Amino acid sequence: MAAGTTGKKPFKKHLIVLSAPSGAGKTTIAHYLLARFPEKLRFSVSATTREMRQGEVNGEDYHFISREEFLQRIEAGALIEYEEIFGNFYGTLHSEVDEAIANGEFLIFDVDVKGALSLRRAYPEDSMLLFIAPPDMDVLEKRLRSRQTESNEQIEIRLKRAHMEMLEKDNFDEIIVNSDLNQSCSEAEKIVQACFGEI
Repeated sequence: MAAGTTGKKPFKKHLIVLSAPSGAGKTTIAHYLLARFPEKLRFSVSATTREMRQGEVNGEDYHFISREEFLQRIEAGALIEYEEIFGNFYGTLHSEVDEAIANGEFLIFDVDVKGALSLRRAYPEDSMLLFIAPPDMDVLEKRLRSRQTESNEQIEIRLKRAHMEMLEKDNFDEIIVNSDLNQSCSEAEKIVQACFGEI
């Protein structure tokens, strides 16, 4: 995708969007980037109707809201994108993104593939789409099972979805194959620095 330039510095990308099949490591990399650039990056908090997990904080990990409230926000046009995944809704609020861009802030997103592509459609000049891929599907399955947070049926559903998501990776600006986490974090860091206009 063409990245226009203004003046001496490269065009900045204020929306840094990480997507991956579940278990590929995008959340770990997102947290690394937030820790590496605490003065510049802010996490874009999605809204969801799913139950809060142990250790999660409302308003920091997600905006946890009821299904009824989520549907009301859809009706009001308050969401850039939303999707129902495994029986729960997830979505990105227009208000948070518009305010961040207006203030010159940089947001990092941890969203599914369809959500990432929807963000690009809504903000084509401001989005950098980064796909985190597993080395292969066997490694992905081992990672999902090692978490011990879901049933075999839920894991099978995630694996089927992962196959579909991998087909979309070439629609992203950058692809990182996460075979070594430290190397993947380093690659992501360089991409983000470019988004800041620092490379």
